[in-house]
Amino acid sequence: MRKIVSACLVSVLALAAGSALAADKEIAVVVKTVNSTFWQNVQKGATAAQKEASGYSMTFQGPASESAIADQVNMVENAVNRKVAGIVLAPSDPDALVPALKKAWEAKIPVVLIDSQISDSGKQYYQSFLATDNEKAGELCAKALIDKVGTTGKIAVMSYVAGAGSEIGRVGGFTKYIKANSQLKIVGPFYSQSQMATALNQTTDMLAANPDLKGVFGANEPTAIGMGRALTQAGKAGRVVAVGFDGNQDLQGFVKDGTLEAIAVQGSYQMGYLGVQSITKLLGGEKIPKFLDTGVVLVNKANIEQPEAKNVLY
Repeated sequence: MRKIVSACLVSVLALAAGSALAADKEIAVVVKTVNSTFWQNVQKGATAAQKEASGYSMTFQGPASESAIADQVNMVENAVNRKVAGIVLAPSDPDALVPALKKAWEAKIPVVLIDSQISDSGKQYYQSFLATDNEKAGELCAKALIDKVGTTGKIAVMSYVAGAGSEIGRVGGFTKYIKANSQLKIVGPFYSQSQMATALNQTTDMLAANPDLKGVFGANEPTAIGMGRALTQAGKAGRVVAVGFDGNQDLQGFVKDGTLEAIAVQGSYQMGYLGVQSITKLLGGEKIPKFLDTGVVLVNKANIEQPEAKNVLY
């Protein structure tokens, strides 16, 4: 009986050692949600980089929705508790993730942020931030809208999660450019919580309340899709100038049929790829930049079939 117990104990210890080793070689990628083609494209890039990084495994997680911030915090804390090798994080909230990042820092686990920034109180807890220059991207969208609607009249902003780092930069850059370069009146912003159906309903109501609207900006993928569908249903497609953000199949279709004038498309694949690559470089003792701009391309009907667009569309 003692031999059997000893054998079982050895097996359990071997399993524990194996799982500890696996965690020690794990790169945990935690994004805002897994229910979006944008983040699924980030996963493709992350997977490609992981395959190049010999000896490291990768897990990819995200909450059911971008507004489920507590769930994302738990995912990061769980990664710290299982002592992963490194963490790639797209934070849904600039403040809520700071304590979890501090735990990672205290555990000497390197962290690379992608897509969205965290507040200044957490800057010492991560090694690099890889993202679109969201303020510049917002300006590009504002310029595209002004070029079509002119400098007077009324436009609307359909946004997603108030306070998210990317939202602050993107909508802030858009609004600042509009105010500095036109007399356009801005209606909104309206916050969809990154829910397409919510954005559709909000846009439908906003269009009904503002029959004189000249233009509208949809600030992320699900919001822009909902906005495009609302414009189509209201018979306003092509009559109200619309600019969206991100580049999945739905949004590409809206550009091709004229529902959207343009879409600002981020290097989502690059975010995932460079995020995981940056962690492996850190683990190998290399230095990496504190900020890396992963770029944005303004895609319209004229360039949607060109290589510059095809390289970022998904």
